[in-house]
Amino acid sequence: MTDSPDSPRARLLPLYAAGFVTAFGAHSIAASLGDYTGGAASLLALGLLLAVYDGAEVVLKPVFGALTDRIGPRPVLLGGLLAFAAASAAFVLAGNPALVGLARLGQGAAAAAFSPAASALVARLSPQARHGRVFGGYGAWKGLGYTLGPVLGGVLIHLGGHPLLFGVLAGLALAVGAWALVAVPTVPPLPRTRQTVLDLARRLGSGSFLRPTATLAGATAVLAVGVGFLPVAGADLGPLATGAVVSLLAATAALVQPWAGRWRDAGRVGDVAGMAGGLVVAAAGAVAAATLPGAVGLVVAALAIGAGTGLATPIGFAHLAAHTPQERVGQTMGAAEVGRELGDAGGPLLVGAIATVSTLGFGLLGLAAVLVVIALLVARGAATR
Repeated sequence: MTDSPDSPRARLLPLYAAGFVTAFGAHSIAASLGDYTGGAASLLALGLLLAVYDGAEVVLKPVFGALTDRIGPRPVLLGGLLAFAAASAAFVLAGNPALVGLARLGQGAAAAAFSPAASALVARLSPQARHGRVFGGYGAWKGLGYTLGPVLGGVLIHLGGHPLLFGVLAGLALAVGAWALVAVPTVPPLPRTRQTVLDLARRLGSGSFLRPTATLAGATAVLAVGVGFLPVAGADLGPLATGAVVSLLAATAALVQPWAGRWRDAGRVGDVAGMAGGLVVAAAGAVAAATLPGAVGLVVAALAIGAGTGLATPIGFAHLAAHTPQERVGQTMGAAEVGRELGDAGGPLLVGAIATVSTLGFGLLGLAAVLVVIALLVARGAATR
């Protein structure tokens, strides 16, 4: 049975696909950026190539989030997808590998537009009673993009080099844009009261924003660490086994998120319990990877990290949407996405820094400690509100 064009699910599916595009675009190139390095001095260039996409998102997501509230989310979504396709296609047409950094910058700037617009549309097109469920679906597809990006990107580059990968990214963005053009209705901007800088600072400094944003940052951090460092921890098991572990993590997170959203909407899981509990479960996964031997530790870690992030992420997004004025949801989602990007970069940096001066196990334990601290702050902040 297929969804009718006007059904709520039919309107949301292209938004889920847009979430996949931005996550896949961010991580698909990571499998091969080493091709652009050739010596110790080039490590800085490698770091810049890795950071330029996320850096553009961190800077521009709040800007495009505010624009979403001003002109409506649909044109920002469509324009961002079109710009992403153009930046990807330009790299293919240029035929100059040295332009990969510029292409990544363009992709990141475009993703900074359509990512908060997509999450704002998910909130605007769904009743509040279903926010947990719909953000569970959105988060599941975005999580698949994060975790499968390096694998699929590596396959595409192996088959046809970087031009094939960027060509696929261009085609994917165009396809999703065309789908959204047909399926996503126009959502006009809502009347807004005048907002001062102090009003903005007060809203973004409130617990109703900081708690879910810190939760999303922590969940994204441990997800990035799981994808990047579990294969390192299990290097002796071989690439096939570690690839299966990463796939298990991705599948677990993707399966848990919709269910977590449903439980939240049904009142079976409270927002604070879901956010704090998810972080604690994910922290237990990091501890398992650091302390349990061999394949057992990796499997337990993948299941726990996937389940914990799958629980915390949709509830964090739903909590944000429920505590944000509808006319400011784009701005809020854009600002919250900055937290996710910082977690995506900060988690691996933290683990790598600790591992450099000690061991990978201590790096994972350090991340677990940070997650537990965030969970305690989330729970304590709600208790003292």
